[in-house]
Formats: sequence, structure tokens, C-alpha cells
Amino acid sequence: MRTQRTAAAAALLVSASLAVASLTTVTAAQADDRGAVAASPTFELVGRYAVPGGAEVSAVSGNRLYVLNGVGIDIVDISDPAAPTYITTVDLAAAFPGAASATSVATHRGKVAVALPAAIKTDPGTVVVLSRTGRILGSATVGALPDMVTFDDEGERILVANEGEPLAYTALPQYGPEVDLDPEGSISVIDVERLLEGRRNAVRSIGFADFNAGGTRAGELSDDVRIYGPGASVAEDLEPEYITVEDDRAYVTLQENNAIAELDLRRNRVVAIRPLALKDHSVDGQGLDPSDKDAATNEGINIGTWPVSGMPLPDGIASFGDGRRTFLITANEGDARQDWPGYAEEVRVSSGTYLLDPTAIPAATAAALKADAALGRLTVSQAPGRAGGDLDGDGDRDRIQAFGTRSATIWAPDGTKVWDSGDLFEQVTADANRSFFNSTNSANDFKTETRSDNKGPEPEGVAVGRIGKRTFAFVVLERTGGFVVLDVTDPANTSFVQYANSRDFTVNPTTTATDSGPEVVRFVPAGQSPSGKPLVVVSNEVSGTVSIWSIVTA
Repeated sequence: MRTQRTAAAAALLVSASLAVASLTTVTAAQADDRGAVAASPTFELVGRYAVPGGAEVSAVSGNRLYVLNGVGIDIVDISDPAAPTYITTVDLAAAFPGAASATSVATHRGKVAVALPAAIKTDPGTVVVLSRTGRILGSATVGALPDMVTFDDEGERILVANEGEPLAYTALPQYGPEVDLDPEGSISVIDVERLLEGRRNAVRSIGFADFNAGGTRAGELSDDVRIYGPGASVAEDLEPEYITVEDDRAYVTLQENNAIAELDLRRNRVVAIRPLALKDHSVDGQGLDPSDKDAATNEGINIGTWPVSGMPLPDGIASFGDGRRTFLITANEGDARQDWPGYAEEVRVSSGTYLLDPTAIPAATAAALKADAALGRLTVSQAPGRAGGDLDGDGDRDRIQAFGTRSATIWAPDGTKVWDSGDLFEQVTADANRSFFNSTNSANDFKTETRSDNKGPEPEGVAVGRIGKRTFAFVVLERTGGFVVLDVTDPANTSFVQYANSRDFTVNPTTTATDSGPEVVRFVPAGQSPSGKPLVVVSNEVSGTVSIWSIVTA
């Protein structure tokens, strides 16, 4: 039986106008210089559940918390959110011996869906449906590397983002010709009723082969959708990451491709694949701190404007409406195509192989930008063509393209940008604790800002929920830790509410005495909360903890 762990650290609740270097509580109503609103909610940490080696993803249903634990899921009683109590573990590794560790869990009215990749990740994966108590009700075969699972609004369908991540871009001796080194990405749509009744055709697959060269829809694909894996077709290169559902429409982040796919769930087809606009970091309020080697000035905190184009490359996505329109909000993590054998995308601006176009960026300017205290340390893309900033195909870079935008963005479904948080996340985390500005999540490195050169605080996941008559978004920051609360009731005029972080910077981040490496955030409305109060539940991968936050004021 796992030991019960409750809140052991004070919550760090930081308003944008105040700089604090210790764990403190400050309400957003005290701040107004970053658009905080006077009647905003604040949250405090009330409970913590520890799963050593797990806790990357969790989900809530009623008074139960379901937490990935490496071999399966822990089921936890949160009737009292301040005292999470272990109930049992569902050992999915034993039930599905050909599967790898679970990657995602979702719930809907007592049903629990869990995604299991295959041991060889390019083989088809599995989705398992459990009862509230952990009994296996059914399972279905889905696409390669199911990385995220969610229910539709009514719980009638389960949607699965099959990432289809490659093993390599070159032959590997340990894998025979029967192993698909780079499978196609896809979305699986599972009819829950059919699955549980054991009927045929419970799973439909939505793929992207029609967009391949020579396909019937190839002409619809914008040149700004990043297709650049060596030798990969469009369908192989597209990697679905996260899904949000609105009625009979689903929106899927294609992270490495910097795009969102819209799906029609009635017809099980792709409506469109839309590229996302790059962010101009040379504009006031849209800047970044691009160097981890600029400590000579301002304690190394130098958030400013630079001639850099940020690629959103979003991970998490959520949707919400104002009664008339649907909006999407993305957490723009920025994720390079991994260094799979046969290809590496990342490079630093200072690299001798990263050539800047002398017309777009004159030589003297380029030399200055390549200094470590300027852009030299910044990690950018060396992908070919437009995917990596070579707009005219001559081998040098007309545009410096960095991974992620260090922000959250609200979009209309057609891809029009409605609002972006600009440099807010770096500003508020700098205000919160200057000693750990842009800290990594695996070590407590004082004043080394180890992530300024690569995605900064790294927005990872996002959830949206209503409190009273207002709508709020909650964005977790994977590296620095904690989450930002935004009032998105009026999407075009979104305002900052609160920054909350329960990471204890005095202890090892890999211990369960702190919360480090948040991956997924869930909002639990008052009507579905075991306490009757809205909750924010954050899954922290590095520390292996789930932190439970409860509303204090509204």
C-alpha cells in the first residue's frame, strides 16, 4: 500500500506586480499592472499524493483520483482533497504484457480510459476502459504510440491521439524489416457502447494519407505546415499530440508540425490542417530571455526584444465558448523532433553550421547576435526549408526560428490568433523567485537560468473551466513549475489572475516533498468536486506527485 501524503509545503501564490523571493501568499486583486481583475479567484495547495516514478498524468471522477504509476494506475480516494488516500493499484502491465507503460488517462461519469503504447512504440497500441473501481470493461487496438486519450462531451466516444513517433530515420540492426520505423500519425475514435458490448467496428481511424504527395487533398496542405522528417510522407510526419472536443468537432495539436487539425466526428474525417502563426519576439511585450550566459547584467534576467520568430509547437490544447463562438487555447511548449538516429533538429545560433542570410541579417549584426550573451546560446531549428527558417531554399537562414513561444495563445477555430500572453510567463516567474528564474525541473540550480536558452518556463498543459459567470484558463509551466491562472471570459482581452507554485526550491526536485515538472492540469468545477469547491489538479512528472489546489476566494 502506498503511503498517504498530504500538503507539506506552503503554496506560492504570486501577483504580477509583486516580487517575492520566498513562499508567500498574495492575491491577484492586489495587482493591476498586468491586467489582474479585482474579483478573481485565488487557489491554495490543500493536498498532495505521491507516486514515486509516476504521476505524469492523472484524472478525476467524483471522489476518485486516477494516477498513472508506471505499471498501471493508482486509484485514490479524494473525498477529502486535503487527505488523498490510496485505495488500490490496477496492474495493467500484468493484464497487457505486450504493452509499455501507460501514457494517458481520462474519465467520464465513472468510466476510465487508459492509453497503452506497444513495447515497440511503432506497433499498434491499446486503449483500456475500466470501471470506477478499476475492473477492466473492455479494450481496443488503436494506432501507433497512443499518447493522449479523452472522452467527448457526452462520453459516447473516446478519442485517441496516436502520435506515430519514429524509432529512427535510418535502419537499425536490432529491428527487422517487419518493424515500421516511422508509422503514420492518426486519431482513433472509439464508440464506447460498441466496445463495451463487444461489437465489431467499435474503432474508426482518422488518418492523413490523403494529404500525402499525389493524394486527393495534397493541394490543401499549406507550405507553413512543417513537414521535414527525412524521407517521411505527410502522414508519417504528422504527429498528433493532444485533443480537445467541442460537440462534433475535435481539434488536435500536431506539435512538431506547428499546426492544428480540425476533425468532423460525424463523418470521421479531417476538415482542415491549419498552420499556426509564428510569434515575433522583436515586438514590445512579446520578448524573451534567450541566454543562460548573460548573468553579468540584472542577475541574468534579461527579458527583451530580439529578431527571433517563435514557433508555438503547442502541446496541450483546450476549448471553450462565449455562447456564440468557440475558442481554442494552446500551451506553446515548443518541441523539437527528437534526435532519432538519422536526424537531429536542434542547433544553437552560435554554431558555425547555422548560417544567417547576409541580406536578411547583415554580417555585423549576425556576429553580434551569435554572442553568448545575445542569441548565441538560443536553441533553434536547423530543419530544411521553411520548417527551419530557410525561406528561399539556399541553405542559410532568413529567419531565426526558436522552439516554443513561452506563452499561451487563444485562437479562433480557423487559426486566427485572438490573444497571446506575450512575455507574461517569464515576467511573473521572474517576479516570483529571481533565484530560480527559468530553472530546470530536475535540479535546483541557483541563478543559472538553465532554461533561458531553450523554451524558458516551457508552458506544457492547459485546462479551462467556469467559476461563477467567468471562464478561466490554467496553464502549467513544466520547467519552473506551478501554473498561471488567466481570466479568458473576454478572450481578446484576457487578463492575468495568479501564478501559483508549490515547488520547494530547497529540496531535491525528485523527492515527493515538492512538486516539480508539471505535465497535465485538470480543472474540477464545484458541481463535480468532492469538496463542493472548484479544484485544480496538477500532475508533476519529475517529483512523481499530484498536487491538489482548492479555491480560496472568488
